[in-house]
Amino acid sequence: MVNTLVIVNDSTRRAEAAAAARALGCELLIEADPRELREPEFVLLFATDGVSLQQTGRKAPGPVKVDFLSGAVNHRRLFGGGKGQMIAKAVGVKARVKPRVLDATAGLGRDAFVLATLGCHVSMLERSPLVWALLNDGLQRAQMDADAELAEIITRLSLSSTDARDYLQAPPADVMTPDVIYLDPMFPSRGKSADVKKEMQAFHQVVGADTDATDLLEAARALANYRVVVKRPRKAPDLADAEPNYRLEGKSSRFDVYTRQKLPDELNP
Repeated sequence: MVNTLVIVNDSTRRAEAAAAARALGCELLIEADPRELREPEFVLLFATDGVSLQQTGRKAPGPVKVDFLSGAVNHRRLFGGGKGQMIAKAVGVKARVKPRVLDATAGLGRDAFVLATLGCHVSMLERSPLVWALLNDGLQRAQMDADAELAEIITRLSLSSTDARDYLQAPPADVMTPDVIYLDPMFPSRGKSADVKKEMQAFHQVVGADTDATDLLEAARALANYRVVVKRPRKAPDLADAEPNYRLEGKSSRFDVYTRQKLPDELNP
């Protein structure tokens, strides 16, 4: 992960911001404007409208923020979309089958939100303190301002600041074994792409690649009750050179499915 710092421009969030700065091992600035800074290249900003990752400088692209109340994820909830159908099939969601899902690489929570919209209970793990702060803020804002339907969806999401490798290798004794484990590891950047917005290029640059993705897959396959689903770029090689039982391919990405046993005809959290 590249160097960053934390800025807090909301006096009510100073404790949160200080905790994030400690977790990241970086400096905390109070009442600063990211546009006036030249370095470091990125800041984690705590403001009245939420927490965001921002590039510094006056010509920086827009911020990265988790928003379940508007934007693409909420549009998909309201109007549907092809991605929801693909991920539902990959995870095994049906009318009477709502698997308990462990999203071991939660990121910005978009796929976890789709699965919660489909009726699954999703436990999200995120080891990056920076990404956890973004995702936790998005969940909190959604809980405060959600309509009844969205509020119910949010209750099916939980978030833990946990290293997935440690969790998968030694899961808590008081937690039920997940039916499905979902992995979407960050892969090394292939350079700028017209398909990736500038904001998300910045996000990938800050967070970096998941260099232990091979270990995650091995541990996940040993733990999941029924299957492991790995999201990959469509033309990427198999993770850990492990051929899946089957694949579901989209335009830019695919879902590789590793099955352990057949899902039952009825399964609810």
